[in-house]
Parts: sequence; C-alpha cells; structure tokens
Amino acid sequence: MHSLNAPLLIKHQKSAHIALSSSLGSLILTVLLCMGLTGFVAAEESSAKKGEFLGAMDTVYPDWFKVSFMELEEDVAEAAAEGKRLMLLFHQDGCPYCNAFVEKNLAQKDIEDTLKTKFDVIEFNMWGDREVVSVEGKTYTEKEFAKALSVQFTPTVLFLTEEGQLALRLNGYYGPDRFRHVLDYVSNKMEGEQTFTDYLESRTEPASSKTLINREYYTGPITDLTNRSGKGDKPLLLLFEQGSCKNCETLHDKVMSQPESQELLSRFDVFQVDMWGRDSFETINGSKLTGREWAKELGVNYAPTLILFDADGTEVIRSEAFFKSFHVQSMMDYVTSGSWREQPSFQRYISARADEHREEGKTVNIWD
Repeated sequence: MHSLNAPLLIKHQKSAHIALSSSLGSLILTVLLCMGLTGFVAAEESSAKKGEFLGAMDTVYPDWFKVSFMELEEDVAEAAAEGKRLMLLFHQDGCPYCNAFVEKNLAQKDIEDTLKTKFDVIEFNMWGDREVVSVEGKTYTEKEFAKALSVQFTPTVLFLTEEGQLALRLNGYYGPDRFRHVLDYVSNKMEGEQTFTDYLESRTEPASSKTLINREYYTGPITDLTNRSGKGDKPLLLLFEQGSCKNCETLHDKVMSQPESQELLSRFDVFQVDMWGRDSFETINGSKLTGREWAKELGVNYAPTLILFDADGTEVIRSEAFFKSFHVQSMMDYVTSGSWREQPSFQRYISARADEHREEGKTVNIWD
C-alpha cells in the first residue's frame, strides 16, 4: 500500500509545491510591480519637483554688425582706414543682459547711427568655437579668447584704438544713457586725455553725499579698513555709490532686501564708499584717500559698483554694471563659499549654482 500511495503522495506534494511556487511567484511579481510603480511615481515626483529656469532670452544680433574672418589685426586696420574704431561684443546664448543691450540700446536710433558711422562691431560667443586670431597674432577659439581676456560677464564690450590697444572695457550691461557717454568718450579718442571716471565727473553733477542710502547691513562708517572687525575672518564687500542714484536704490530695495541676500550679506564686512566723497580714510592697503581718489585709483566709473575681497583683502570679483538678484547673490556666494579658489570662471560657477538650486526644487529667475 505504501508503494501504491507513494506516487500519489508525491503527486500531491508536487501539486502543493507548484501551487505554493505559483502563489509565491505571483506575490513576488506583485511586489516587484508595486516597487517598479513606486519607483516610477517617485521618479516622476522627483522630476516634477525640479525648479523652473526663467529669464533666459534669445537675441538676434543686427545684420549691420561686421562679417569678420576674426583676424583682428586686419579688422583694426580696416576700421582705421575708414576712420572708425573696433568694438568687440562678447555674448552668450540666453543672456537677458545681452538682449537688453540689443533691444534697448541698439534700438535707439542715435546709438545705432553712432555705431554704424564710427565703429566696426564684431560679435563673439564666449562659448563658441570659431577661430580667432588676436591683434598679437595668436590663434584661439572664441571660448579660449574669452578666457584669455578674463571675460566673466555678458555682455562684455571692448573698444580698441587704431593701434589695436584697449581704449575702454565694459564688464556688463550699461543702459542707453550711460552707453551714450561711452560712445562719446571712445569715438572722440579721449582715453589719452582723461580716464572715463574723470570724463563722467566733468559731464555730470555729482550728487551730495548727504543723500547716500543708509542701510542696517553696513558694518559701520568707513574710517580705517586696515583695522576692520572681520579682517582675516570675513570677506569684505565695498559698495561704491553716489547720491540720487536710481540704480543704487534698485540694488538696495529690490536685491539686497531679499532674505537670501540678507543672509549672504551677514557673511561680509560691508562698507559704503561715496565715489565722489572728499572725506579721507584708511584703505585696505593703508593708504589715506578720499572716496573719489580711491574710486579713481580702482577704476570705478559706475554706481553702484560692488567690489568683493577675500578675508585678507585680495579682490576676487566686482560688479560694475547693471545686474539683478541672482547674479548679485551668486557673486556674494562665489566669494563666501570659497568657490572662486577652485573655479576661476564665474559663468561656469553661476551655471552650476543655478542647476543645484533647480535640483533642490527652487525656481531660478536670472532676470528678476
């Protein structure tokens, strides 16, 4: 009997085993499917949480710009033969400041006419690969050329003399009114007579220092920077300003008032300098100068200009044109985080910072 029932028992055991295996298989499959769906949903949620990127603008550059073979010695000579000077414009894709330069500045007929009659304008993509031969005869790609010239912002504009020397450089966007002064200064070849700062002083009425904007984040009145409280521990931020300054008001009311800006400012010793002031003080290197003397020595010709130093007083970067919140905050973070020591390109740094913010679910608006 045992021998007769053994196959049946084995059959039942096999059936039970198959049923159990089938049940386990179904359970495992269900679990795996659920896990897969959960992962898919999580991935979707993660993707959905990535912050937006706003403010980038496409720009079409004027067809009256010079079509150049990018051999700058020849371009300088050709411009000089026509009684013109050469203007080099560095830009990048999506740059809202470049867009403002084209659509606000170059849209002004008097500015366009001045550029057409007195300059040859050549545009460069700071990340481009077109071949460029410098005035000195050295061959670069566009991005190598931008790096060699330490282009940190766009637009960056270089005006060259008839000999191919630098007449004036703009690191960032100037509005139409200030840009008109630039064109007058360069087209009339005044760089040999006076600095651009002196030129501006002679043509504008410096406002009274009594109207300078006062804010609670200033470390104190500027008297002796050699003995500032945070020397050696905190980086230094200098704000060169003037009275009755619309751009200064915008900086303080729209940019520095933001919580993120306030937190970044707390990491600095912050001092305000009257760029036309006549009161003297000790500068970071121990010289006794007035505000206007120091502004001239440092080449400050835009209000507000922000100059950022490390804790030991070495200049790291400066903002000397019109910039909005994300760029100003990124400059402050660039210094306080120490990122400038590892990444010399501010543009690469700010791009990486924008990506990090978006991965954290934050919206990045480069034109807010």
